[in-house]
Amino acid sequence: QVQLVESGGGLVQAGGSLRLSCAASGRTYIRNAMAWFRQAPGLEREFVAGISWGGGNTYYGDFVKGRFTISRDNGKSTVYLQMNSLKPEDTAVYFCAAGPKETIYREYYNYWGQGTQVTVSS
Repeated sequence: QVQLVESGGGLVQAGGSLRLSCAASGRTYIRNAMAWFRQAPGLEREFVAGISWGGGNTYYGDFVKGRFTISRDNGKSTVYLQMNSLKPEDTAVYFCAAGPKETIYREYYNYWGQGTQVTVSS
């Protein structure tokens, strides 16, 4: 069982930066791959970035590659998403997710946080 809590969202101007955090708890959290997804109103939840807790491998969605960086600190049981050069189209609720395998498909993630709102003004 894994519990996830996101934080760090807010309002930022285009071109600015935000750092999201996902605090994980539970006896098996270290065995899970972690990922960030985002969802805007009326749209499907889309993959943003993923990371393996075991090997530290990272992978990104095409639209955020080069601007966002996912990282982990297993000592703090926390995953981060550093978001730079933010654009208005990045506006969405950002969700942290955990699952048994590294994948970009949301159907394979077993645990989800409640989300944190990111709003980018033009």
